[in-house]
Amino acid sequence: MSGKNGITYADAGVDIDAGNTLVERIKPAAKRTSRSGVMSGLGGFGALFDLKGAGYTDPILVAATDGVGTKLRIAIDTGNVDTIGIDLVAMCVNDLVCQGAEPLFFLDYFATGKLELDSATRIIEGIAEGCAQSGCALIGGETAEMPGMYHDGDFDLAGFAVGAMERGQDLPAGVQEGDVLLGLGSNGVHSNGYSLVRRLVEISGLSWGDASPFSDGTLGEALLAPTRLYVKQALAAYRAGGVHALAHITGGGLTENLPRVLPEGLGADIDLTSWELPPVFKWLAGVGNMEEAELLKTFNSGIGMIAVVAADRADALAELLRAEGETVSVIGKVTEGEGVRYSGSIL
Repeated sequence: MSGKNGITYADAGVDIDAGNTLVERIKPAAKRTSRSGVMSGLGGFGALFDLKGAGYTDPILVAATDGVGTKLRIAIDTGNVDTIGIDLVAMCVNDLVCQGAEPLFFLDYFATGKLELDSATRIIEGIAEGCAQSGCALIGGETAEMPGMYHDGDFDLAGFAVGAMERGQDLPAGVQEGDVLLGLGSNGVHSNGYSLVRRLVEISGLSWGDASPFSDGTLGEALLAPTRLYVKQALAAYRAGGVHALAHITGGGLTENLPRVLPEGLGADIDLTSWELPPVFKWLAGVGNMEEAELLKTFNSGIGMIAVVAADRADALAELLRAEGETVSVIGKVTEGEGVRYSGSIL
């Protein structure tokens, strides 16, 4: 044939060989997350999972998807991409457990303009670490190299988690007036509110490499502290009996997320003096001269998950959660009247 110019897909900016190399590199990380029910490894057109093999007899599937938001911008700008995958997993599986589901498997979507093997490997190894910590298997995903869609070095992440519960075991269930609210401590800002965080850092005049004004290390390192995974701890409490609901405190903060698990006609009274506001939030509030109400509806403010528990089980469950490594505060109770009402001050 005449007129051939020999151009290849790689000439257009997509390196299939690099993608294949990445799959080989991450296979050991994915294998480390294997659990009962996994039927196939990476590389197929689809991933197989055996619910009976995972121990379920009459399962209900629960699915969740999420991203990391503009926290990615800090990871990209600093080159510190090792833990951003933990955030991705946590944002999905922490939601699943609030339905009463055990996370079973996870798939990721990683998109970039040009595939950088070392960086991509670190990112996906972080995803595998998040999966290992939450007991779910990394069984598949997609790496998309899309020249012209992303600036140099930029990338995006999305995650998809599937879990299961036995029929009739879903949450919330049985929430009633007088139930106690157990707040589980967060690990910082987690993965919500970072557009505001980035604006406040800009106002402060600091850069990511400057010393953190509220912790050890640099500001970038401090703000990249990964979202805590509450899965194994929350499931242990649920299985012990007395947990009526779980609320993952993400975008919308305490103000918006707790009401999502409360029945019509019920709300909550929260004592803001029952836990200490972490230094990162004090700094952010100070830089932005933020009002308390804005802080509470934007950030987790130090509480990453709330367990709504029967009053007669509150002490035992708090002890169990502490034994599982949680920092637990009794922050309030369920009351008549919808909405969240605060007493005291957190600032």
